[in-house]
Amino acid sequence: MIEADARQRPAPAAYQPQLTRWRHGWRFALALVIGGTAWATVAAREYDAGGLALLGLDAGLGTLAFVAVLWRRRWPVPIGLLTSLLGCASGLAAGASTLAAVSVATRRRYREIAVVGVANFASGLMLTRLVLPDPDADPWWFDVIVNAIFTAGMMGWGMYIGSRRELYWTLQRRAELAEAEQELQAQRARENERARIAREMHDVLAHRISQISLHAGALSFRDDLTAEQMRESATVIQQKAHEALTDLRGVLGVLRDPVTGRLDADTAVPQPTYIDLPRLVEECRHEGLNLDYADHLGEPLPDALGRTVYRIVQEGITNARKHAPDTLLTIRLGGDPARGVEVVLDNPLGFSRRPTPGAGLGLIGLAERAELAGGRLVHGVRGSHFEVRAWLPWAP
Repeated sequence: MIEADARQRPAPAAYQPQLTRWRHGWRFALALVIGGTAWATVAAREYDAGGLALLGLDAGLGTLAFVAVLWRRRWPVPIGLLTSLLGCASGLAAGASTLAAVSVATRRRYREIAVVGVANFASGLMLTRLVLPDPDADPWWFDVIVNAIFTAGMMGWGMYIGSRRELYWTLQRRAELAEAEQELQAQRARENERARIAREMHDVLAHRISQISLHAGALSFRDDLTAEQMRESATVIQQKAHEALTDLRGVLGVLRDPVTGRLDADTAVPQPTYIDLPRLVEECRHEGLNLDYADHLGEPLPDALGRTVYRIVQEGITNARKHAPDTLLTIRLGGDPARGVEVVLDNPLGFSRRPTPGAGLGLIGLAERAELAGGRLVHGVRGSHFEVRAWLPWAP
C-alpha cells in the first residue's frame, strides 16, 4: 500500500508550501532586484527613445506584471505567458516573469516548462534585439547564448525546488502511512489478544460450569435424597465452583502485567495438555457421563498441539453434557507425525429437557484455534449423530 502510494505522482498543490506574508515578501523582493537589474540595462535607451513617457510605460507594464504574478499558482501557465509577453516591452517585468517561470518549473510538468521557458527566452531576446536595440551591443549569438543559459538556469532551479518539495511530501506521507499502519497492526494485535483471552476463558470455564449445572439440575429433580446426600451434592457443586475459580485464576495468571510486562509467576498455572486427557475422561466418567475414549496415537504430542487437542476434547464433552447428557460420547484420537493428528467426537442427538444455554461460541473458538495451529475443524449433524472432526499438523 505504501509503495503504491509512493509511485503515484502527487498533484503540485499537495506539496507546494502555503504562501505566508514572509514567503510572499522575499520572493517579491528578489523579483524586484532581478527586474530592477534588467530595467537598468535598458533605461538609458528608453529615455533616449521616448523620454519619461517610455520609462513610465515600462514601469506601468512592470507593475501590471507584478500584480498578475500574485495569481501564478491558480493559473500558472497563463500567468507565465502573460508576464513573458509584458517582458517583451518592459525591463521591470523581467522580475515578475522570472518568478512566474520558476513557479511553473516547481510543478515539474515538462510540457508546461517547455512552453513557459521558450516564452521567456523569446521575451528576453525581443526586448534587447528588436524593441530596444543597442547599436553597440554584442553579437546576436552572444545574446542567444546568455538568454539560453539564464532561462535554463531559471527553469532548472525551479525544477530542483519542486523536486525537493515533492521528496519531502513523499517522505512525510510515507511516515504518516507507516504510523497509521503501525497503529492498525497494534489495534489488530489487541483485538486478537482479546479474542484469545475470551476463547481461553470460555474453554476453561464452560466445562466447569456445565458440571455445576449438571449437579444442580439433578438436585432439582430428585426429591428422595436424604440430608446427607444433599450435603454431598452441595459439596460437589462447591468443589466444582472452586475448580472453576482456580482455572480462571490460571488463565488470568498467564496475562502479562501491564506495568512490568512480565508474567506473574505466583498465579501462572501450567495449562492442561495431551497427558491430562485420561484424567479428564475419568473425571467425567465418575460424574456419570457415558464415554468411549480411544487413543491411537503412537507417541506424546508437543505441548502446543497437546493443549489444542485437550481443548477440543474438553469442548466436545461440555457440548455433550449440555445437549445430550444421556447418550454415548465417542472420542477417537489418531495420527502420527507424518499424517498429523485427527480428533473425532461423535454422539447421538439428545433430548435433554433442560439443556444448559449456550451461544455456540465454543465451537467457533475451537475452529479459530485449529486454524491458528494450521489445521481445520468442522462440526455438524450427520444423520442422527452430532460430530466434531478436527485435523491438526504435528508441529514441533
